[in-house]
Amino acid sequence: MRSLVSLVAAAVALAATPALAQDCDWTPERAVTYVVPWGAGGGTDANSRMLASLLEKKFGVPFNVVNRTGGNGVTGHSAIAHAAPDGYTVGAVTVEINTMHHVGLTDMTREDITPIALVDIVPASVLVKADSEYETLEDLLAAAKANPGSLTASGTSQGGIWHLALAGLLNAEGMDPAAIRWIPSKGAAPAMQELMAGGVDVATPALSEGKALVEQGELKALAYMHTDRMKALPDVPTTAEVLDSGWTLAAWITISGPGGLPDDITCSYEKAVLEIVDTPEWAEFKASRGADVVKMGSDELAAYMEKSDAALGSTIQAIGLAK
Repeated sequence: MRSLVSLVAAAVALAATPALAQDCDWTPERAVTYVVPWGAGGGTDANSRMLASLLEKKFGVPFNVVNRTGGNGVTGHSAIAHAAPDGYTVGAVTVEINTMHHVGLTDMTREDITPIALVDIVPASVLVKADSEYETLEDLLAAAKANPGSLTASGTSQGGIWHLALAGLLNAEGMDPAAIRWIPSKGAAPAMQELMAGGVDVATPALSEGKALVEQGELKALAYMHTDRMKALPDVPTTAEVLDSGWTLAAWITISGPGGLPDDITCSYEKAVLEIVDTPEWAEFKASRGADVVKMGSDELAAYMEKSDAALGSTIQAIGLAK
């Protein structure tokens, strides 16, 4: 899994231009539904709503964001995959498309959707309450090792990407992946609320999702599951720095369509999104969240998703969650 972050960096560096040679002039003539498989307030929702608003300006028709939660992400992803491939339903297919089938939640895979463009790459973090007794990640792991199962964590569903982030970290450090018990949630935002309320001891969402609460002094970031420190929070150490295993893990968000989306529609959306990510408005939005701008078109994204699927499957197998 450590190689997954390197894979992301290499893929983003590729030329991100529409690879399809045919006419990209298709435009929607009525409102488009933009499905988000996760709850309001999290990073997927925020990125999707911003992109939808900019697509609305570009195409001149409404892009209505609909949060279709449930089934640990299966409900929303199914709504995207099984919609009519006519360009009037797109959505935020996330890294969970590469985990849900490995843990036995669904038979649906990345092959059931049409990737259009990458929207965000989000390495996981380790967050605790501001007044937590744990000052470092090493402190937290020492407590979990001394009393396995006494600490709890949340951030997403059982087997979701933020669960894999923590379980994989524990496994990489030679600990039982259940040494910190996972409490499922419907997303990062409710998990962080539960953390602040004292319902769990740890949350492992993207650091960008917790950035505002860290800056406000509500939460404390012990680590960032990445190779390089986050520019917006440079004092937060990376797991590559502090762990013997060097464990890292990044999630990602795409805009994708149903399986079998015609090439001209895919190309039109791809072209529009790649133009949007080059705008100052998008750059300012990403900076406000402490995230970098990423740019990757449909062909590169399809290849990256295929490699990600294999890497995540190996991790799920290693920590005993494969079904």
